[in-house]
Amino acid sequence: MPAELHIVVGAGPVGTTVAHRLARAGHRVRLVTRSGSGPEHPLIQRVSADASDAGTLAAIAKRATVIYNCANPGAYPQWKRVWPPLAACILQAAESSGAVLVTLGNLYGYGPVSEPMTRDLPLRPSDPKGALRARMWEDALASHNAGRVRATEARASDYIGPTAPARSSILALYANATLADRVAWVFADPDQPHAWTAVTDIAATLITLGTDPRAWGSPWIVPSSEAISTRAVLSQLAQIAGAGEPRLRRIPRGALQAAGLVVPTIRELCGILYQFDAPFAVDASDTIEILGVTPTPWGKVLARTAPIWRERALVSRAA
Repeated sequence: MPAELHIVVGAGPVGTTVAHRLARAGHRVRLVTRSGSGPEHPLIQRVSADASDAGTLAAIAKRATVIYNCANPGAYPQWKRVWPPLAACILQAAESSGAVLVTLGNLYGYGPVSEPMTRDLPLRPSDPKGALRARMWEDALASHNAGRVRATEARASDYIGPTAPARSSILALYANATLADRVAWVFADPDQPHAWTAVTDIAATLITLGTDPRAWGSPWIVPSSEAISTRAVLSQLAQIAGAGEPRLRRIPRGALQAAGLVVPTIRELCGILYQFDAPFAVDASDTIEILGVTPTPWGKVLARTAPIWRERALVSRAA
């Protein structure tokens, strides 16, 4: 009997990890990116294609068992233009192929909260990016409820892990300075507790959602760390990596807002800094207790991450 075919859209840190894990488990994987990039493995077929082309993606996904939407449309200012057609095409491909649709989501849709986020907490986005992610889930859920597709979503907090790039992880961005023994300029309060999600735990959750029927028709919170401040995490990483204690300088919010008038990316960033203005915690107990996905022990996450981020930071400093 031929191995199941799994489609992974996007070869960022999560998409790459998902593809690797599926291939190691003996599944055939088609990894779809515009460039045709991705890891090499006998069971991973790297496909160069525009996933926002409905016909092309439908052909690629024919007879697929699961489609994992791990796409990253790039900088925040591009989201409004790129995400709607891309998400619609991935949803259409799942419907036409009969594959389960598993989407990598985030926590933006909840907006500012005063309690740990759970999978059944109502979505109340406060900025356009959160509203966009909320609409993506609502569209997928509507198709699921209509019987056209089996859909689910994994919601993760900010990434931590060896493969999390500085350009897409705010913690990795700060660590790139801290672990090079330089001052790190931070955008918000570095002493507010915050949940962090290991890339490997995101991948494990996505794969579980694709294969467990109990997961379909609902979002799920990815098991993450206890809420711990940015400063504390950077200090822990520095201690393991042999770097000095973090030297953090906060950029005044007024200065960021002024810069946002002329720099679209900074303007979009300001819209989600509420996540660092107050405690930002998650409750993934349903994911753990119902689906059996557990977070990697925090000490192990730090031990795996610190030396890789330290090496990268020193290379960056020398460049």
